[in-house]
Amino acid sequence: MWIGSAAVTNSNGRAKSPLPRSYYVWLSGALASILGDAVLYFALGWAAATHGGTVAGLVLTAINLPRVLLLIVGGTVGDRFGARRVMIAGDGVMLVGTVVLAVVAHESGPAVWLLVAAGVLVGVKDAFYLPASGSMPLRLVGKEPLPRALAMRQGGAQLVTFIAGPLGGFLMAAGGLTGTALLNAATFVVVLVIVIAIRPVHDIPPAKGSGSFLHDALDGIAVGWKDPVLRAALITTGGVAGFLLPVIPLLLPLLARDQGWSAGWTGVVFGVQSLGLLAVTLFVMVRGALPRPGLAAATGVLVAAAGTALFAVSAAAAIPAAVLVGAGSGLFASHIGPLVLMSAPNSHLSRMQAMLTLVQSVSLLAMNNVMGNLARLTTATTAVLACAAAITATGVAALCSRALRTTSTAAPGPEPVAREDIGAAEAV
Repeated sequence: MWIGSAAVTNSNGRAKSPLPRSYYVWLSGALASILGDAVLYFALGWAAATHGGTVAGLVLTAINLPRVLLLIVGGTVGDRFGARRVMIAGDGVMLVGTVVLAVVAHESGPAVWLLVAAGVLVGVKDAFYLPASGSMPLRLVGKEPLPRALAMRQGGAQLVTFIAGPLGGFLMAAGGLTGTALLNAATFVVVLVIVIAIRPVHDIPPAKGSGSFLHDALDGIAVGWKDPVLRAALITTGGVAGFLLPVIPLLLPLLARDQGWSAGWTGVVFGVQSLGLLAVTLFVMVRGALPRPGLAAATGVLVAAAGTALFAVSAAAAIPAAVLVGAGSGLFASHIGPLVLMSAPNSHLSRMQAMLTLVQSVSLLAMNNVMGNLARLTTATTAVLACAAAITATGVAALCSRALRTTSTAAPGPEPVAREDIGAAEAV
C-alpha cells in the first residue's frame, strides 16, 4: 500500500516517491523498541541510585563504555554479515537477556552485579544494533524519500522519549525492575517478528570483506575521513554533539537556578524546545528536505547558536531562545542524517552509521564534563555563552566546507539494487 502518492510534492515541486507500507511497519517496531529501551534505561538508573551515586555512575559507564569501544566493530559486522541479520541476532539476545534480568531481579532484587551486567549487555547490543538499524531506512525506502523517512523516525523517537520518563516512573512504582524488564522483553518480541518478516526492497548484499576484520574496520574509518562530504558531516556532527546537546539537559537547569527561574517556567522552556524541533521535523516529513542538505544543516547550526546565546539574556528571552534551539536542532538533524546515508558507499552503510554515532557519543561524553565544570568554576551564563561561541564556529566551519555546502540531492544517485524477493516486503 502506498500512502499519499498522488498529491504530495517536494520543495522543488516534483512528485515525491511514497513511503512503502513495509517502512511504516518497521518504524512501528523500531519506536516500540526505543520506548522499551528508554524505560529500561530509566529503571536501571533508578535502581542503581538506591545503592548511591557511585553505583549509579558505574551502571551508566557500563552502558556507555562498551557502546563507544565497540561501535566500529559493530558497524563492520553489519556491513560484512548484513544489517538485518545483526538486528535479528541483537533482538534475540536482548529478548533472552531482559527475561533473565526480570527473573533474577524478582528472585534476588536489583543487586549491583545484576545492574552492571544489564548495563554491559545493553551497551554491547547498542554497539552492534545502532549501526545496522541506522541503515535500515535507506534499505527500505531508497534515496529520494529518505529525508522524509528519517524525519518521521526522528519525530516519533522524540515523542516516544517524551513519554518514556513518566511511563518508566509508573512501571517502577507498580512492578519494579522486574515489570519494567518484562515490558522491554515484550517490545523485543514485536521487533523480532517484524524484522524477520520484512525483506527490504532496496537491500544491499553484505560487503565482501578483505579477509581481515581489522582491515575492514579501519577501512570504514578511512572512508569517512577521506570523503570530503562525509568528513565535513562527521566533524560538524561532533561539534554539535559536544556543544549543542549539553545546552538543554545540562546547562539550562544550572542557568535557571543561577537566574532564579521557577521549576515550572524551566519545564515550559524544555517543552518549547521540543516543540520547535518537532515542528521542523514535521515540515520535512510533509514537504521533504531542502535540496542542499549540507547547507541546510549548517544553517540549522547557526540558528541554534543564536538561540543558545539568547538564553543568557534573561528569563523573558527563554521562550524565543528555546524555539530557535529546537528549530535549529531539527533543521540540522533532519538533513545531516540523510546526507551521511546517501553519501556513504553502499558497502559501508553500517560503518558510516557507526562513525556517526561514535563522534556524537565521544563528543557528548567529553563536553558534558567540560561544560559542567566550566559552569561550576565560573557561572552557568559563561558556560552557555561558551557553547554559543563554539556552536557558531561549528556552523561557520560547515559553511566554509565547499563539499558540504554545495552537495545537492536534487538529482539522487542510483538506488541500491533492489532484491528479487520484493513481494515479501510489501506483503507485511
